[in-house]
Amino acid sequence: MHEMTVYGVSFDLVGKQPIVLLRTAEGRTFLPIWIGHPEAAAILMRLQGQDPVRPLTHDLTCSIIDSLDAEVERVTVTELRDSTFFAQITLVSNGTEIEIDSRTSDAIAIALRADAKIYAADEVIDESGVQFEGDEPDFAQGRGVMSLGDVDMNEFRQFLDTVTPDEFASSEDDPEQG
Repeated sequence: MHEMTVYGVSFDLVGKQPIVLLRTAEGRTFLPIWIGHPEAAAILMRLQGQDPVRPLTHDLTCSIIDSLDAEVERVTVTELRDSTFFAQITLVSNGTEIEIDSRTSDAIAIALRADAKIYAADEVIDESGVQFEGDEPDFAQGRGVMSLGDVDMNEFRQFLDTVTPDEFASSEDDPEQG
């Protein structure tokens, strides 16, 4: 199991689909996950510290969890099956862990709101993780890159140039796989 951090949200330069990039906490391995536009907006809003005027779905979910005297312990990207990532949200209520199946993008958005840790199974990293090649990128910007504009474009292009579509383990035709 690898602890992950949210490196940022970007867009596939070809298909213009959002991608959330998770990074292993201890290394230079990235896990790119294609997600839908609403989930990308929800993740970016939280990364940028913006609060919606009215609760969005992920905010509402966290409010419900809190009102039930439970908390989000962690989220885990558990597997990759047929180019789709699967995740579990682990809640703790009265000392009992409860596992909830989730789309990966929703789990990440909830984890960010609940300040919960994000993990990825070893098999997911082995199968879909992409090693960053080159100099160590500068991650001193806080909890991650807020938008593609915050990334050194040459560094990001080098990253994208070294990755094959098979390494991304996803399909441009299916933006809802996260």
